[in-house]
Amino acid sequence: MSLTDNRTASRYELPSENGLGFIDYRLDEAAGRIVLIHAEVPAAAKGRGLGRALVAAVLDDVRARGLKVVPRCGFVAAVMNCEPGWRDLLA
Repeated sequence: MSLTDNRTASRYELPSENGLGFIDYRLDEAAGRIVLIHAEVPAAAKGRGLGRALVAAVLDDVRARGLKVVPRCGFVAAVMNCEPGWRDLLA
């Protein structure tokens, strides 16, 4: 599985054997932050860890880009709260 930043659609995408998972975002480079708006995985992938893998991959990319995160998506916020190593990314 390989994460793609589809900048045209303003969303990160992660394909899997069950379909495409994605997180919609709004980038505010001037403020050094990215707002993660909505996460979705295919119904066939629910409960199989694709959502968490998607969030982890996105957060790794966000960290590499030196951005902070505003988690407007409840799922993203919940995943971030479960892992202390990601809390430093919160804007």
